[in-house]
Amino acid sequence: MSARKPAHRQLAAVNFPGPSSARNTEMGCSSSIPRLLFLLLSLTLSPAYLVDVYAGSEDIVGGGSTHLYGEILKDEAVARLRELGEVSDANGYLERTFMSPASVRAANLIRQWMEDAGLTTWIDAMGNVHGRVDGSIRGAEALLIGSHLDTVIDAGIFDGSLGIISAISALKVLKETARLEKLKRPVEIIAFSDEEGVRFQSTFLGSAALAGVLPASALNTTDKSGATLQDALKKNRFAITEESLRQLKYDPQSVWGYVEVHIEQGPVLEWVGFPLGVVEGIAGQTRLKITVSGSQGHAGTVPMSMRQDPMAAAAELILRMETICKNPKQFLSYDSQCNDATVESLSNSLVCTVGEISTWPSASNVIPGQHDANAVLCDSELSSQLKIAANAAIQRLTGEIQDEVPVLMSGAGHDAMAMAHLTKVGMLFVRCRGGVSHSPAEHVLDDDVWAAGLAMLAFLETHM
Repeated sequence: MSARKPAHRQLAAVNFPGPSSARNTEMGCSSSIPRLLFLLLSLTLSPAYLVDVYAGSEDIVGGGSTHLYGEILKDEAVARLRELGEVSDANGYLERTFMSPASVRAANLIRQWMEDAGLTTWIDAMGNVHGRVDGSIRGAEALLIGSHLDTVIDAGIFDGSLGIISAISALKVLKETARLEKLKRPVEIIAFSDEEGVRFQSTFLGSAALAGVLPASALNTTDKSGATLQDALKKNRFAITEESLRQLKYDPQSVWGYVEVHIEQGPVLEWVGFPLGVVEGIAGQTRLKITVSGSQGHAGTVPMSMRQDPMAAAAELILRMETICKNPKQFLSYDSQCNDATVESLSNSLVCTVGEISTWPSASNVIPGQHDANAVLCDSELSSQLKIAANAAIQRLTGEIQDEVPVLMSGAGHDAMAMAHLTKVGMLFVRCRGGVSHSPAEHVLDDDVWAAGLAMLAFLETHM
């Protein structure tokens, strides 16, 4: 690759007049203005050294593609994703749940990578891994960047991990180019200990603790073995109490915002042909745990007409729920505040799933509990900055001016939902093959991992 092509990529990000605006000038200039400026720069700069003009960056980069930092943002990042994907509690598939042996090993590995990027690290009483670099402006609010290190059972290697590793890689580039200390505000990467909620059936344990919305009663939640959340932490030398849980909450005045990079877990980006997309909002969720009562009896002797089989009733309920969610307008009533657009939006976006069924004779007819997560809107300022960064990243890789980065809604829950209780949030989605997630078939192209890292780097450069 010649030295001139990267320069054109950078110039493409500068606001030169385009063809439509240029024709309206009194001089009758055409779209040759950007080409002329590019030619002048090409002549005045040594071919082997070109100035990276994006986001005011002043670093001088050599010929070739070194300014794309592929060794760190692509090669090393992909290798680390694969290495982390091997850290599992199961043989033959990926499983890494809250405070499991594999989770502890993963936390220590991530901590090493944070230190390699020049960050000061620690692990808090909820098992969250932190890596921080202070900013040049004393007392400035911190930018938090995070995602989760836990997985579902039989998981893919990108869910959660991509967001952590992309952020670490971007900060490592700043370290390697002697720009880490130029950051104006503190930047802190957080690898949350639990987002999936597999072990204790309660999502966002790590991020909810830092946001101050995890109730003290959560410490008494039990897993299937009867161990409490507090027991699991103590087993790993985290002597958490109700008081220390309260102390985990960040002071909202000390935080500028939260950003999360995550695989899309849907097919839209692949369909429109973009590696990156900006998240407009995250759909709300309601989780219900329902017990259906029945009458225990001998399966071979009780006549069908006299049976009260809870499994049959549960099956009917599941089918009815699926029918309602596919055709909500036929079943649900709306108050006067719902206009036609709201009803139509609900009809096209409502989803429902039964994720687990267990049976036991003589169950009581109660609803023992529920878990709600309200919908979250991403901050417009953060979303705008992420869109600019994503556009810049794609232009750096392709050398071409792209169409506008897609803006998406997230149907899946993310740590950003909990962090929204603390500060403004923004999210960047990364394309995944077929939209498949929570599966070993989950896949992100190496170049899309690269694009995510470049986008985070571009975003961080705006805070220098």
